[in-house]
Parts: sequence; C-alpha cells; structure tokens
Amino acid sequence: MITCGDERIPAIVMGRGPTALGILRCLQIAGIPAYVACPPGDLVTRSRWYRPTPGSDPWDGQPGEQALAALRAMPLDRAVIIPGADDAALWLADLPSTGLGERFLVSTSSRDAQELLQDKAVFAGYLAAAHIPHPRTYRIACLEDIETIPFDAMDRVFVKPVNSQRFSDVTGVKGIWVDNPEALRETWARLHAQGFSVMAQEYVPGPASEHFFVDGFRDRHGAYAGVFARRRLRMSPPDFGNSSCCHSVPLAILPDAVHHLRRLLDGLDYRGIFSAEFKRDPRDGVYRIIEVNTRAWTYVEFAARCGMNVCEMAWQDAQGLPVTRATRAYPEGVACVDLYHDIPTVLALRKRQRLPWLRVLSQWARAHLHTFRRDDPQPALYFIRSLLRRRFLRSVGAPERSGDILQRTPLGSDPES
Repeated sequence: MITCGDERIPAIVMGRGPTALGILRCLQIAGIPAYVACPPGDLVTRSRWYRPTPGSDPWDGQPGEQALAALRAMPLDRAVIIPGADDAALWLADLPSTGLGERFLVSTSSRDAQELLQDKAVFAGYLAAAHIPHPRTYRIACLEDIETIPFDAMDRVFVKPVNSQRFSDVTGVKGIWVDNPEALRETWARLHAQGFSVMAQEYVPGPASEHFFVDGFRDRHGAYAGVFARRRLRMSPPDFGNSSCCHSVPLAILPDAVHHLRRLLDGLDYRGIFSAEFKRDPRDGVYRIIEVNTRAWTYVEFAARCGMNVCEMAWQDAQGLPVTRATRAYPEGVACVDLYHDIPTVLALRKRQRLPWLRVLSQWARAHLHTFRRDDPQPALYFIRSLLRRRFLRSVGAPERSGDILQRTPLGSDPES
C-alpha cells in the first residue's frame, strides 16, 4: 500500500476538463497530495501536478461497478474523493455505506438530498413548497401537460432538461427556446424520443450581468465554513451559456439570495461543496434561484484564489478534521476571464452596443485567467494546439481523430451550474 510521508492522506479528483483541473490546483494550493481519475488524454493530464490514480490500471473517473473494482485494487490505505461532475457526486453519496467507505472518504450529503437538487423538476417542486423564489417551471410528462402551461402570462419560455449533464453532453446546449405551444409540442416530442425528461420554464429577463452565484461549503455540523459571491459580467453563448467573465462581489449586496439558499440547504441538512445560481428579476428585483451544483464547479479555482478553498474544506471534513474557515472579507471586484469564450462574446456585444476596447483590455489584463496559469501553462497551451490543429484539418477537409481533445473535453464543456 502507498502511504504519504507527511501523513496527509491524498485526495482523488474525480472528473474531467476545466473543473478537474481547477480541483487539482485547489489541492495544490493547500499542499494536499492528489491523484486524478479522468479519461486518458484529458486536459487535466497536461498539468504539472497531474498524477494518475496508482495501480496497474489507472481509474478513468467513470462511476459504477468498474469504479468500485478500481478502488478495491488501488494500493492506497486511505484517500478522500472529490467529485467534479453531477453523476460523480450522486454516485459518491452511496460510497460511505459500502465496504470501501472506510478507505475512501467523501464529504457528501445523502442520496435523497443529491437527487432532489440534481433533478430540476423535483427541485422546482421543492422550491415552490418552501416558498423560495424561482422561475415558474412546468414538468412535461406527456403532451397533455403542455395544455396547462400559461404561455400568454409568461415573458419567454424555454425547454430545459431534468438532467442537465446528460442533456449538455448529447445536445451541446443547456436549453431550447419555444415561442408557442405548438413549438413546445414539437420540441418535447423530439426530445422525448431521445429519452430526455424535460420541463418548460419561464425565462427571467435581463442581461448576463443579472446572474449571481453563491458558492461555498457546509460542513458535517451544519456550519458554513465559506461563502463566496460572484457576478456574471458576460456569458457564452449569450442565452443559455456559462460565464466567460465574472467578478467577486460582497455578500452584503444579495442578502435575500444568501438567506434563501441557507434555508434550502439547512432544510436538506446538506453537507459538502455547493454552487448556487440566481438571477435577479428586473421586473420586481427578486433573486430567483436557478439551480444548485452539488460538487466543485468550473470556477472553483477562482474562489480559492480569492481565499475560499472548498476542496481543502471537503478534504478536511471527509476525515472528521476541523474545517478551515474562509474570511467573509475576500477581495471584491476581482475578475476571472475565460478568454477562449470571452473574445467572441465581446466581439458579438460590440456589434450591438458600445463596448470600449480599452475597458475590455484593461479588464483582461487585471483578471485571473480561467485555465491558463503562468506556473502551470501546459493545459491551456495543449488546448490551443488542439484548437489550431482542428481548424487546420477543417480547412483542408481532413477527418478529425475521434480522440481529439476538443471532442472529449472542450474548454468550456463543464456546466457552470
């Protein structure tokens, strides 16, 4: 069995792409030895701190029976597993009750809590019963359900999945606009034939800058070891996308959102990492909760750079150790930019509104860069090389390799929330 000379048990990052890379870097910041369970050739494998899980056959990070077999064969006395995807977080909720629970530790909520927060339709029903502000949502089990949706009373309507991870992986989008009941019937029939459970939701109006995120960690005693707020400045794509630029904001500017989130998590006796998305409704000023991630999110490293390292907290909590408390006086107005997506976003915005280049360039110069870091440049450089190669192949009409990194883990493929 492998043991650590400094007596700090290692962590295992279970994920892929930018989120797995962010978790790994958070652990490195905290000085925690780490391994990564991810697909071969993933973006995170280019990090200077990457180490595959030990053993003759490294674990690819996929949950299920093969994962249990990989853990049984792994030459580690103990380790903490930190998830970077919804299916991983749900699977890990059951791990403590298995025979491997003593060796592989997890800071996790119950399966019931995980399922409620991940199933968007059940989540919407819970919010309604708890009187927590959220967009009007209607689950569609059959065509007859569409007749009950009050299209005329809502601003705009779109279809979203019950399971966002699988939907994004298959369709490449987070939601689909529908303008009328007939369009909704056609969209539902097509998605239902593909095996998707979906719902219709009212789109809260307003630009990207009306989106706010409350990220943090709730420990095994119910204490909030860290809470961090950020505001989306730009997003890509512009309707159902992820943040291409965001910045830190004080918790004091969104007390109602924090209050409702704490009431939600306390009611579920939630434990672990969380990231909640809200949108401020310009019609009434109410912060409406969109969803809650039950695992590390794609900007998790940004939070750590601002003083809240939830991956370190999860590692401590899983072992029953005292959990490090993050300061509420974190730096405000600090930006993080995903240049790959923000550059086309800025170009598109400049066609519709005045957006001075000087202001944008100044923002980029002072911001943290998502994925790219001077002390760990290879993941971003590898992505750039893969991007250039893909564009070259397209220009000459050559077929792309099935294992191309852009097909497996595009830089912004991880759902932000």
